[in-house]
Amino acid sequence: MNLIVSCPRHFETETIQEIKGILEEVGDENPKVTITNISGLLAVETSVEPLDVTKRIREKIEDEPWSIRYILRVIPIQVSIETTPEGIVEETLKLAKKIKEDQTYRITIEKRNSNISKSELISKIADGISRKVSLEQYDWIVLVEILGNKTGLSVLAGKDILSIEIAKRELSE
Repeated sequence: MNLIVSCPRHFETETIQEIKGILEEVGDENPKVTITNISGLLAVETSVEPLDVTKRIREKIEDEPWSIRYILRVIPIQVSIETTPEGIVEETLKLAKKIKEDQTYRITIEKRNSNISKSELISKIADGISRKVSLEQYDWIVLVEILGNKTGLSVLAGKDILSIEIAKRELSE
């Protein structure tokens, strides 16, 4: 999984067609899209760089805002692992090495179908990143997306997570 796509509940089939169409436009003829056991969430495996996908969707919104009807959010995933607290901390700290000394970050954990302690994860990850934390004005989001026994990890700039609603609102301003 290198993308998580959210959609309205019970519109997963329509969203699959929409994301597959976009992925074909950017050069992936055979993406793997899976309906997760969480209503309204799809896991996508694509051969296209995830940040290029979000960039392409953003461009599509600028050109044809009506063409995106079902996708709500697109989250690029840099590392996908089995869900274990140790694995999450270890892999997240590897990704966080790109945060420069003068930059700030925040940790965001989205947890679904898991009993892992969010506060413990945040504490262990923060202990391993010797950079300044800022919840409001941050340079990077250290993102942990737990979907049951699978977890997606990323260290992203705020604009890398694409909210269709926000992108369309910005377009109309």
